[in-house]
Amino acid sequence: MYVNRHYHIWSTIRWSKKPLTNAFLYSAAVIVLYEITGLPFSLPWQPISVIGIAVAFYLGFKNNSSYDRAWEARKIWGAIINDSRSLAMGILSLPGSNVSEEWKREFIFQHLAWVIALKHSMRKMKTWEHGAKVENLVFTPYYREEGMRGLDPELEKYLSKAQIEKLKSYTNIPFQLLKNQSLELKKLEEEGGITEYKHVWLQQLLAKLTDNQGMSERIKNFPFPRQYASTGLFINYIFCALIPFGLLDIFSQSSILHYWLTVPFSTVIIWIFFLVDRIGDYSENPFEGAYNDVPISSITRVIEIDLLELLGEKDIPAPYPVENGFLM
Repeated sequence: MYVNRHYHIWSTIRWSKKPLTNAFLYSAAVIVLYEITGLPFSLPWQPISVIGIAVAFYLGFKNNSSYDRAWEARKIWGAIINDSRSLAMGILSLPGSNVSEEWKREFIFQHLAWVIALKHSMRKMKTWEHGAKVENLVFTPYYREEGMRGLDPELEKYLSKAQIEKLKSYTNIPFQLLKNQSLELKKLEEEGGITEYKHVWLQQLLAKLTDNQGMSERIKNFPFPRQYASTGLFINYIFCALIPFGLLDIFSQSSILHYWLTVPFSTVIIWIFFLVDRIGDYSENPFEGAYNDVPISSITRVIEIDLLELLGEKDIPAPYPVENGFLM
């Protein structure tokens, strides 16, 4: 996620340089062919503008839907922060005096392992995502190094190696960690370490965290419907392919606005439409590990800091750094 006040214009151009370059080359090719052949390439602008209005409405729908996915993802992880704090405070304050501080510490460590495992689970690549490799994220070297190290080094801070190896035998590691926490609470209640009412309240918190995980997985595992994404791209190509011919009709009729002005104006219009499409395209998958994702690594670190401070730990990690304007 970009957290500076504004994107720099050159960063935006660099991010969208491919459609910008292709738009310029395509527009120039149309005008060169017109100049060489003298064929009546121009088309009336009015029907093209009608197509452009339809494309603009469709891109607006697509981008609104993509933003909804990104904003829902952010709300889910905001709820994970709140529920994690509530669970940790309940674990420290609700059990009886016969429950050791070490048990409480290990339980909260298990929860931190769950948050970290869920973060890594959300970063696994899907076929419909852009497929950007973590080692290519040169603008966020801290996140790149963390991603290349993988899950184990982070889990080793909170779980034993035997626990980690056992978890690797399961498909859904975060869910297994929640299950283990639920069983630990049940055992504590049976041993008289906590009342039935308090046990139910803590189990309800685990249920909310399970819901949060499921909602997060829903966004990760169910893509923005490809028929909407693909149709928007196709009609954008059709409209942008017609733009130089429509502008040629306008500019070639004027002795002042010569038809060569078709090239820069076509380039800018095509670039704008593809830039808008690209923004929506990169918003629809908020967990793919790209620069504009929901910053779940930073959110995970916030939870780590809060819960470790709650435990009175000394070895507390620093907040996640902002690198070149990006927070991951």
